[in-house]
Amino acid sequence: MNIGEASAASGVSAKMIRYYERVTLIAPAGRSAAGYRRYGEMDVQTLRFLKRARNLGFSVQQMRDLLALWRDESRSKPEVQKLALSHAAALEVKAREIAEISAALRSLAHACETSDRPGCPIIEELADQAGPIAA
Repeated sequence: MNIGEASAASGVSAKMIRYYERVTLIAPAGRSAAGYRRYGEMDVQTLRFLKRARNLGFSVQQMRDLLALWRDESRSKPEVQKLALSHAAALEVKAREIAEISAALRSLAHACETSDRPGCPIIEELADQAGPIAA
């Protein structure tokens, strides 16, 4: 199948398929006599695997590690579990950071709404943290 068909079958855009080739998550596709990329069922399975991993927020390196584990029939479950739990912990840290940023923005927006001052608390906060403007 060509790249468009592989894209439709896997749910991964043609642009992402080319990217996955470039970063060596998938092997370079075989080529037809006319030079078009050709993909098989295993390629589509791999693309579906990568799509799911990407949707779960795994990095390219983590996806590379997961692919290696997927292909290794003697893989250890604890190794896969360790990778997943490490990623979950990192996501939880990021979620807390995002929650803190969201709370700070809501607080600034609320101060802006309730203030009769001509200045804007949001802009003032950003300016205070940025330091003086260089000329």
